Formats: sequence, C-alpha cells, structure tokens
Amino acid sequence: MNTHDAHLFELMKEKLYTGVICDTLDDLGYREQAMTETIRPLQQDIVIVGRAKTILAADIYHVHDNPYGLEIKALDSIKPGEVVIACTNRSVNNGIWGELLSTAAKMRGSTGAIIDGLIRDTKKIKEIDFPVFCTGIKPVDSRGRGIVIDYDCPVVAGGIRVHPGDVVFADCDGVAVIPAAVLQETVERAIEKVERENNSRKELLEGKLLQDVFDKYGVL
Repeated sequence: MNTHDAHLFELMKEKLYTGVICDTLDDLGYREQAMTETIRPLQQDIVIVGRAKTILAADIYHVHDNPYGLEIKALDSIKPGEVVIACTNRSVNNGIWGELLSTAAKMRGSTGAIIDGLIRDTKKIKEIDFPVFCTGIKPVDSRGRGIVIDYDCPVVAGGIRVHPGDVVFADCDGVAVIPAAVLQETVERAIEKVERENNSRKELLEGKLLQDVFDKYGVL
C-alpha cells in the first residue's frame, strides 16, 4: 500500500462512516453505491477500508480436478491495504470463505473481506480478528460446490459493480463502494459534511429548532 492510500484510509476510518459516504456519492451522481442490506458484519464495531481485490466464483455440482487452483492464486496475490470482494452470484450452496482464507488474507496485509455469499469457521475468524462481512453462515467446504473462476476482474457484489482498485468502506450500517475516479473528491466532501453535521448536532443539543439548524447547515 502506498503512503497516500495509507494516510487517506486512516483518515477515512477516523472521520467517516458509510452514511456520509453514501450521501456524498449521491451528490456526485453515484446513487447506487451501497451494497444490499443482506451483507452484514460477522463482528461488532468493525470498520473496513481498502482497495477492492475482486474474486469471482460460481457454483458447481461435481468435485473439480483442481478445486482450489485459482482461489489459492487469488489469495497469494493480495497486496497490503486490499479488501477481498468475493462474488458468488448469491450462492446458497458454496461456503467459499473460512478460517484459513482469512488467515492467508490477513498475513498478506488485507484489511478485511466482503463475501457476497456464505462463510464458515466463524469462531476461528473472530479469534484471529480478521474483519468479515457476509450474507450467511453454513458449515460446508467449497470443494464440489463452488469454484473461483477469475479474480482481479469486475464483479457484482451486493448488487454493486465493483472494479479492482475501487475503494470499499464498510461499517455497522453496511458496505459502500467508492469508484476510484472520485475517491479524493468523495473523501474531501464527506469530511466537510461531517463538520456540518457536528455543528448541527451541537446546536440541536443546545435546544435550537431543527428547521433553524437545517437552514443554517443544510444537513439531516
């Protein structure tokens, strides 16, 4: 991860949250950047920020000769600061993610994983403190049920098209995807909006009317 990304992601974790990011993307004309509400955090109070490392999987119904080939290549090619984004095409068959993949991703420097599909080994994942979002939990291996067919390619996860290098921000409210081309502008505008929200909150706590505060700061 380059120095600019490292500083920017730390600033985002400190200052921002998914709601203000989505509001800012709305203002920039990107109104469909929040993943579906079915993708939820495994752990409480986690925040994930990083560049998208995309993985594409599909269901299968036989044991492949090399069931983990591309999966291993994808995990071993993770770079520091990347967030795994796994598209399973909404599989309810394939338990694609577990403890060992979480360990491998963490040791490569990944900041978390967003799995649009099922995971397992949740106790172990929590023990190694690797942040994961998923749609559900099922104690089955992917072998003979699903297979990685590509990686570092555009995918649709949580209903959102994600390109490698897009920036993912996830917290207790959900997952937002920031297109790489508008990252800097999104962060700058979002931080400015947070300041207005902070001022609005302060004045509301002082007893001022919502209409007066809204007229002054323009945020709700």
